[in-house]
Amino acid sequence: MLVIGHRGAAGQVDENTVASMRHALASGVDGVEFDVRLLDGALIVLHDETLDRTTDGRGHYKALDLAALRRLRTAAGERVPLLAEVLDVIADADVVNVEVKEAGIADQVVTALDAYYLNRPADQARVLLSSFDRATTAVLARRRGTMQLGILYHRESCDAALNRAVELGARSLHLPFADVSAARIAAVQAQGLEAYVYTVNALPDIAHCHACNVDGVFSDYPERVIAFLRAQDPHPA
Repeated sequence: MLVIGHRGAAGQVDENTVASMRHALASGVDGVEFDVRLLDGALIVLHDETLDRTTDGRGHYKALDLAALRRLRTAAGERVPLLAEVLDVIADADVVNVEVKEAGIADQVVTALDAYYLNRPADQARVLLSSFDRATTAVLARRRGTMQLGILYHRESCDAALNRAVELGARSLHLPFADVSAARIAAVQAQGLEAYVYTVNALPDIAHCHACNVDGVFSDYPERVIAFLRAQDPHPA
């Protein structure tokens, strides 16, 4: 079961920051997930449209220019990073899940990733693109090149999302934890897809995902998942 740090290690270090990514990697995750938005032509790593929850700023992030945004700080003194700054510190991750949080910027995201990985095609192949927005997902599917696609859904039914994943040639289906059952996971895998589950933090939920044979979980506390897996097989081959 792959362990993917959600927004880095959001439960332990300020989310979507360089420090959070470093913490997740140091804990031994297989990959990291983070959110991308656009401001003044630059791709930034930020989950919310508003700044209040995660920084010392207030209001909508687009009310600021990029320089002003970069002067803001999180509770631990981190700033909102640029996409490239995050990519620079997660080069060793097996899965780099870039979630496009803002509709209408899929082309800019793919273009930026193509430029960043221009001379590193093997590294680019580890990128997993996703978005809750269906139009954005369709653009990512069309433009992704060697990058992979994950179908992320919330209000859609699992069956509908699975059909869409098959049609778009996705690598994975990203299920909410509430949809996890052994039968459903088996149905996803029968279509040749990997089943990743979000957001899995509590020990009983981690155990349930493991029992249902999911392929990976997104967690705010990746160290909990890693410790659980090591307890299941303390002497891996």
